[in-house]
Amino acid sequence: MNARVVEFEQVEVTVVPSRYWNSPVQLALKRIVEFALSLTALLVLSPLCLLLAIAIKLTSRGPIFFKCNWIGQHEIPFAGYKFRSMVMNADEMKADLMAQNEMNGPVFKITDDPRVTRLGVWMRRHSLDEIPQLFSVLKGDLSLVGPRPPLRTEYAQFTKWEKQKLLVKPGITCLWQVSGRNSIRDFGEWIRLDFEYISNWWIGLDAIILLKTVREVLAGSGK
Repeated sequence: MNARVVEFEQVEVTVVPSRYWNSPVQLALKRIVEFALSLTALLVLSPLCLLLAIAIKLTSRGPIFFKCNWIGQHEIPFAGYKFRSMVMNADEMKADLMAQNEMNGPVFKITDDPRVTRLGVWMRRHSLDEIPQLFSVLKGDLSLVGPRPPLRTEYAQFTKWEKQKLLVKPGITCLWQVSGRNSIRDFGEWIRLDFEYISNWWIGLDAIILLKTVREVLAGSGK
């Protein structure tokens, strides 16, 4: 895989991907392991998914799932789904909340987002809203571990430097999510963590991130 050299704040930045991204054996092992884990998780969690679907319909107006229009590896768009954790008119409300955005850059994030439903608060705390993304892993659009995919609206605001995060397939969890995601307010730091993953990846790093993700989910550190 070729690294890209681009300018960011008048400084040339090179993201040098790990040599293991060029290893068919490592990539095949990553795909097999992630497919097996995702399928197993969906089967084990299917009763919980049914209960969440019923709870969403009973506690708020709107569909069970929220469609996410993401950009994947090599800038290829794809659709993924989450359990809906916000009110129906969340997108319309976003414009009025932009002044409260706690993240710099193209990502929108605020503490105690008023658009999140009461059930959504609990689901997000334990990342349960993200379970449907496991279907995207089975399909091959996502990995279990990899840089988080940007929304199309976010990607449209990316600099050339930031676009390098899509040198590899995006994932459900990443270094950012296990490195104090709720305390990171600098989008540049988020991107640097993605680059660190890309540059140092091997199958063992994925295992470490997955174990730390389980810890974060059980601890309810999400927001």
